[in-house]
Amino acid sequence: MTNPVDELDARLLTLLEEDPHVGVLGASRRLGVARGTVQSRLDKLVARGVIRSFAPQLDPAALGYPVMAFCTLEIRQGTGGGPVVEHVAAIPEVLEAHTITGSGDLMIRVVARDNADLQRVIDLVVAHEMVERSSTVICLSTRVPYRTSPLVP
Repeated sequence: MTNPVDELDARLLTLLEEDPHVGVLGASRRLGVARGTVQSRLDKLVARGVIRSFAPQLDPAALGYPVMAFCTLEIRQGTGGGPVVEHVAAIPEVLEAHTITGSGDLMIRVVARDNADLQRVIDLVVAHEMVERSSTVICLSTRVPYRTSPLVP
């Protein structure tokens, strides 16, 4: 497989990671290329799905949700996961949901205001009739935050 980004794309992605406010004109100046080149590269990176969003990264703790937990859900076999995924997607405190291998079927990341609120969120999650069992672990600290920049060559 060929590398999905070339050297200029990699420099542009690194710049955007380091300085999200740089803008197209600022990026063109800092990279030493034409503004149109930067815009074209951005458009292509977005079209190819390399850049998924220009939205700000929000910190749940700063928004009043300092408790984070991971829940593994076992879903009734033969039902598919669709209805449960739709159910958890409707719960605002569910930040992610992933189909997994192993003893569980779905791994979700949730946030809560405190431990009592976490119980409320878990109760909402397991209220779906197709959730057979759940297991929850509370995150004590984040040692390596979500990152993608090390993947850029």
